[in-house]
Amino acid sequence: MYLYMTSGTPEFMQSIKKKYPNEQLFLLHGTGNSVLIQESSNKTVFQVPRKYEILESVGQFSHKGYFVLQHIPITDEGKSIFEHKYTNLGSTAQIEPGFIALRVLKPIKSDTYIILSEWSGPNSYEVWEKSVNLDFSMVADKQNLFTSAPYIATYKSTEEEEAI
Repeated sequence: MYLYMTSGTPEFMQSIKKKYPNEQLFLLHGTGNSVLIQESSNKTVFQVPRKYEILESVGQFSHKGYFVLQHIPITDEGKSIFEHKYTNLGSTAQIEPGFIALRVLKPIKSDTYIILSEWSGPNSYEVWEKSVNLDFSMVADKQNLFTSAPYIATYKSTEEEEAI
């Protein structure tokens, strides 16, 4: 199974979503841009997608949540270490109040893995993040894992915004 992602202005992402009403597309709004995601074992509807293999999948995305995308650029040597350490996060996440879904994503044409999670709100995510110690700088000190600094992007998806 794969997850496809594309980004652009809110209006353009909404127009793509409306063009494919029979596809399960999730529209996420962030600061300055919006993202559309599609999970599928088939070909994507996006013209220029970023493609990821789903290494771990827990829960189902909703159209009304707080999404956190942790971007982690990994060296070739560090990929197996990262995959071993961070592909069993679902068991800790699903017991947290406010958890909705989690995907650990392996990039197909880049070096940046993504831990994508959906929560009922930012507080739920922050409690979980501290409990599983997702501070990648701690790992970086011990291993030469990163090609550049990891970063987090947050998005919201609401039914009201998607109805525009």
